[in-house]
Amino acid sequence: MCKDCGCSLTRPTHGEHSHDHEHHSHGDLHSNPQLNDKKTLAVIHKILDKNDIEAAHNREHFEANGVTAFNLMSSPGSGKTTLLENLHEYTDLKYAVIEGDLETSRDADRLKAKGIDAYQIQTGSACHLDAFMVHSALHHIELKDLDICFVENVGNLVCPASYDVGTHLNVVLVSVPEGDDKIEKYPVMFRRADLVLITKCDLLPYFDFSVEEARAQVKKLNPEVEVLPVSIKDGDSMAQVANWLKTHRKGA
Repeated sequence: MCKDCGCSLTRPTHGEHSHDHEHHSHGDLHSNPQLNDKKTLAVIHKILDKNDIEAAHNREHFEANGVTAFNLMSSPGSGKTTLLENLHEYTDLKYAVIEGDLETSRDADRLKAKGIDAYQIQTGSACHLDAFMVHSALHHIELKDLDICFVENVGNLVCPASYDVGTHLNVVLVSVPEGDDKIEKYPVMFRRADLVLITKCDLLPYFDFSVEEARAQVKKLNPEVEVLPVSIKDGDSMAQVANWLKTHRKGA
């Protein structure tokens, strides 16, 4: 799927070298032989360019309704849905969630059971959401009633980082059971983060996970990003997340 949809193409981040308006760096190109084919590159660029146009259109929808959108990305099981289930207890911001999973509507159903408006996207075999999927979902969400909207991306630490879905800011989660080595293993995701949440911190006594080491790895990749340890069982940490969202809401 990745070679077809173009998500194996890693876009350069700030400070990386790029050639003209292409979305890859020379290092990325040479490290992925299947991208040396000009026809493959042309198709991928066309896909990404169309996606970017649709993403900009999505942002227009959000901004026309005064909504700030956050893209939540992580590996499966890091606690994205659980965070969103509990966040409403710590903020007066009204939010809805666009859910992305390969199959089932379980996550959207969980949120709806908490009184949170949610719409499920089932991607089938696609390993990430794209701007067109999100645009379709926007027609099922009452944006005018919201302060913020979350796009909970498909659980994957690789592909979602390459696709702009039309949100304003990126929130990346890494959980204690995953280990503190995941950050340097999957750098693209963390380079693009505006906030990194270290989740399930109530499990720190039971895992060999160093919050300090994880923070240092994140800061090495992305010096400006904020890193917050969080547990749904720790109200103070949840309040910190809520405060960050409120502070970074457009127009706040």
